[in-house]
Amino acid sequence: MKEHDFNPESLMMTYGYKPELSEGAIKCPIFQTSTFVFKTAEEGKAFFELAYGLREKSPKEELGLIYSRINNPNLEILENRLCLWDKADDCAVFESGMSAISTVLLEFLKPGDLLVYSNPLYGGTDHFIQHFLDKIGVHTIGVLPHQSIEEVQQMIEDSGKSDRLSMIYLETPANPTNDIVDIEKFSQLAKQYNTEDKEVLVAVDNTYMGPLWQHPLQCGADLVLYSATKYIGGHSDLIAGAVLGNAELMLRVKTLRTFLGNMVSPHTAWLMLRSLETLKVRMDQQTKNAQMVAEYLNSHTKVKKVYYLGLLEEGTSAFATYKKQCSAPGAMVSFDIVGGEKEAFEFLNNLKLMKLAVSLGSTESLAEHPKTMTHAGVDDGQRKEMNITDQLVRLSIGVESAKDLIWDLDQALEKVNSPNEIALEKA
Repeated sequence: MKEHDFNPESLMMTYGYKPELSEGAIKCPIFQTSTFVFKTAEEGKAFFELAYGLREKSPKEELGLIYSRINNPNLEILENRLCLWDKADDCAVFESGMSAISTVLLEFLKPGDLLVYSNPLYGGTDHFIQHFLDKIGVHTIGVLPHQSIEEVQQMIEDSGKSDRLSMIYLETPANPTNDIVDIEKFSQLAKQYNTEDKEVLVAVDNTYMGPLWQHPLQCGADLVLYSATKYIGGHSDLIAGAVLGNAELMLRVKTLRTFLGNMVSPHTAWLMLRSLETLKVRMDQQTKNAQMVAEYLNSHTKVKKVYYLGLLEEGTSAFATYKKQCSAPGAMVSFDIVGGEKEAFEFLNNLKLMKLAVSLGSTESLAEHPKTMTHAGVDDGQRKEMNITDQLVRLSIGVESAKDLIWDLDQALEKVNSPNEIALEKA
């Protein structure tokens, strides 16, 4: 019989798990243990030599089970399965998205280095860059979506620190505006600053697109990061993060994770294994719903502008980038309501099916106000530059009936008194 190359969604039920090692259980049990027994002292020595990087692996050797801070069957199977979607050599899962992000930035940046990053970013990432990296002497340059690669390169040169450029960190599409940047172009830019002693890395936060709709490693990125709380977890019942990349870089990430101790727990890993089984089904329905929601909002008189990849105008550079690196427009829809904070809050307070909550990528649809919620800690001047205004509302579209979601949006918008309506009433 010919070999068959299974799709990732088909392998999410079985890959990396051997039932015969777990009493024949069809699903991987939770390995709720802190430590593992060695068969011999020699075996223990060999495991630790690999774990601490004291020697190279032999061709077919695998790191044995030592201690759940280092490795655990639930963690290892989860990481193996996540690698399938992004075609990565290795994966490290963390106890939160922010722990994944901060571990990567701490491992690959040191005092005096230069970090170039895209805007907007998730509020927590922005805060870490602005307020923590600055404290330890890392120099930073923030770039905006409308700036060309040539402009970014000029900013790097003008900084006087081009020889210290160590990383380009991108979040694309951006939270909460859906601004998109060209990963391939930034990867080519990074290569221009490589030297014999140093490789400039490109790291991409792919949370908005999940492991399904965009694959940054195939676009030239070195590392891809996720808040795995979102689409990967997908049920608003866990907190986790993930980093994927080549074997050499991931060894560094996993080594630092071992000593920071910010790995995911066996129980959370088990929940994520459960979630991966329905990842494609969920995400397919979510983007289908989001496309209908975006079209509805785009024609509503109380909506000033909709920010959604599926509505990008053909012929624009953003549209070309989207078609090149994404397989779907995603399930995150942001829009400017006619009015300001008052009108945005009226809309949010009148939703019935959608829930007023932060986070995204779950089975239920969520709505929030970025300026006063997820991005409240971002400098006000920066928020204006990034178009995070009083009138901006962010929606995460779930798996409900699209007709019901549109009904809910419609009735909530009906209850909003826009400035034009108020003026007519007074007249």
